[in-house]
Amino acid sequence: MEYTELPHRHGNDRDLSRLEHCMQEAESFQAVAGLCRLLSDANRVRIFWLLCHCEECVVNLAALVGMSSPAASHHLRQLKDSGLVVSRRIGKEVYYRAADTEVAGLLHQVIERTVEVTCPREEAMPHAPHLPPVDAHAGEHAAGLTPQQREIIHQVHQLLTENLDSRITIEQLSRRFLMNPSTMKELFKAEYGSSIAAHIRQHRMEKASALLLESGDSLAQVARAVGYESQSKFSAEYKKVFGMLPSEFRKLHAGH
Repeated sequence: MEYTELPHRHGNDRDLSRLEHCMQEAESFQAVAGLCRLLSDANRVRIFWLLCHCEECVVNLAALVGMSSPAASHHLRQLKDSGLVVSRRIGKEVYYRAADTEVAGLLHQVIERTVEVTCPREEAMPHAPHLPPVDAHAGEHAAGLTPQQREIIHQVHQLLTENLDSRITIEQLSRRFLMNPSTMKELFKAEYGSSIAAHIRQHRMEKASALLLESGDSLAQVARAVGYESQSKFSAEYKKVFGMLPSEFRKLHAGH
């Protein structure tokens, strides 16, 4: 095969040629990139880590991770399609666990080494550990925030989550809390682990799921209650997050 003629020579041509040969296997690197994209969502990583230690149903997994069943199902479907998770059906219930593959095992080790989590011994853990809701992790990655900055960001979070039916802009928040928009975005992400838009979108969808289950409101009413004037935009966003339309979610859980 032909090798790239490098602009500069530093006496390591043989090593670089060998590395270039390895890089010709583009499909292998594409597979790695696919796994990295798959694990780019913190909740999906938490679900995978949990399933490395136990076998559980969707409802219990959703409760452990602090999200709705549709959201958990969406993550499980992606993990299963990737081969990282397997499932088995017992009666009407489907149970999930991490696949017994080398890739799944390596990813489990990477996750635990990265976040410095100690694997519980099986004999010491008859049940899965409780994992708190996403908001409970606020502040874990924000060691650089001053107490005053953290208090302001918590007030921003409270204002937004208590007014999910309103569209409050970053400019309005900036004026109200006397903080530069860029600084506010940076501090919010440091405190809550995601952007303001992504974090509040998750809250909107979780509230929408609760309304779909617990109220008789129409889809248009539910959409407005979580800040969407357009029912079609709300439905599209809901499907993007949970993998199903809000009408499908309501029908799936009707009578439960």
